[in-house]
Amino acid sequence: MLSASTEKNATPPRIGVYVCECGPNIKGALDITRLTTFASTLDGVVSAKPFPLLCSGEGRRFIIEEVGARHLDRVVIGGCSSREHGHTFRETLAAAGLNPYLLQLANIREQCAW
Repeated sequence: MLSASTEKNATPPRIGVYVCECGPNIKGALDITRLTTFASTLDGVVSAKPFPLLCSGEGRRFIIEEVGARHLDRVVIGGCSSREHGHTFRETLAAAGLNPYLLQLANIREQCAW
């Protein structure tokens, strides 16, 4: 448990929230613009954007670039299950220089879109 003095001196988190459109799977079922707009209002969130396919090579490069450009120290990805791509995104965070366990995956494909 952190002491009160430790919490006061802690740097606020810099969180990036990225929503995978997953082709038509998520984009066709959810209002991704509304979702990212809402996410951008949350404490600590400095970037909230959609991307066509985050698990692709281009999507992974996008995440790495966002981490560097926005000095992120946490990443939230809305997409498919962690069973499907958790390893992919943990490797991506590690490649970006972040602790790969500072990643949260929200399974919005199976849990919301489908």
